[in-house]
Amino acid sequence: MSVTFQGAQVYLPGEIVETNVTVDAGRIVEIGGPAQGEVIDATGRILAPALIDVHGDAFERQLMPRPKVFFPIEAAVIDTDRQLAANGIATAYHAITLSWEPGLRDVSRGREMMQALRDLAPRLTVENRVQLRWETFAFDALDTIAWALEGPLTPAIAFNDHTSMTMRAYDVAIQDRGFELSPDFSIASLDDDRMKARTGKNADRAGISEDAYIELLGKVWDRRAEVPDSIRAVAGMGRAAGAPMLSHDDTRAETRAWFRDIGAGVAEFPMVLEAAQAARDHGDPIIFGAPNAARGGSHIGSLGAGDMVEAGLCDVLASDYFYPAMLAAIARLDAEKRADRSRLWSLVSSGPARAMNLGDRGEIAVGQRADLVLIDWPDGHAPAVLGTWVAGRAAYRGVPAGAGA
Repeated sequence: MSVTFQGAQVYLPGEIVETNVTVDAGRIVEIGGPAQGEVIDATGRILAPALIDVHGDAFERQLMPRPKVFFPIEAAVIDTDRQLAANGIATAYHAITLSWEPGLRDVSRGREMMQALRDLAPRLTVENRVQLRWETFAFDALDTIAWALEGPLTPAIAFNDHTSMTMRAYDVAIQDRGFELSPDFSIASLDDDRMKARTGKNADRAGISEDAYIELLGKVWDRRAEVPDSIRAVAGMGRAAGAPMLSHDDTRAETRAWFRDIGAGVAEFPMVLEAAQAARDHGDPIIFGAPNAARGGSHIGSLGAGDMVEAGLCDVLASDYFYPAMLAAIARLDAEKRADRSRLWSLVSSGPARAMNLGDRGEIAVGQRADLVLIDWPDGHAPAVLGTWVAGRAAYRGVPAGAGA
């Protein structure tokens, strides 16, 4: 049956107009015509393309709410899905880390999470996809990557190297480190007490002692010479599957160029201007974290997402570690007049769609999938999601207490 959203401020590509939008059979079938079928009164509200989250790992808090305390995976997945819907996110790429670490980010646990997403799909409300957030020293993840690429979750692949980041020299800031695969990469000593300070949180997450973590890190670091070939192998699998591929936390133009050459055409969270500009110069989509924009800056001293939006060096804002940050980021950037609302909304809709090659969503246009979000956004106040529709199906509806007043 047709459904018409009547009288909303509709975020169309490049403009905002008050009009009607009609959907039928999961698609947008008319813009501006008379009401048909069920009518949803959207007067005074915003109707926008639903959010697309290309990188979110907040689900880890549902899996492990406290260090070393794991929750039943089905309950965690269902709760995560409902959080996504309530935050207006219709398509989510869960950044599932496949690491050499035991514990939360172990390869087997990542596979278990993906299997749960597959098994629970009929009970979930939004489209739950996967970003294979592969730690490039985790060679035992390749079988799981191949399995995931052959399955229904249509993954993206993100090349992460937190191992080299951890092993950088002590006098080198994260943002100042060189290209990780360079022979000139400066290396820290594992025997230095500063390594315990650097890896303590990781050890806690992995559920092992600091000494055991550092010992394991040393063994993994011994694989370094084999890492480039392993990366090329995974990139080859990604290209064969048509998977979007991303490099993560780039600090050099050289890094971006190396990954672009193997097919990773998206820059995720570049840490310095050189890397962001290198991406822009070659037309690579650039992703920044929405929490960065919502808070007014990076919590680790990297580039400010708001500044990058204003400079035209950001195409996508991802939830990163907090789903509500996407809408909060748009609100803050709007208040700061970083760009007009059409441009800002594209950072969570059409921008992510283009970066992930999702041609059927991300805009309110005839023929597009009816992924929509209804927003209450009073002047001077935070926006709130009133409803989320995925392919025309209501994934979330919220009725405020004062709605009948």
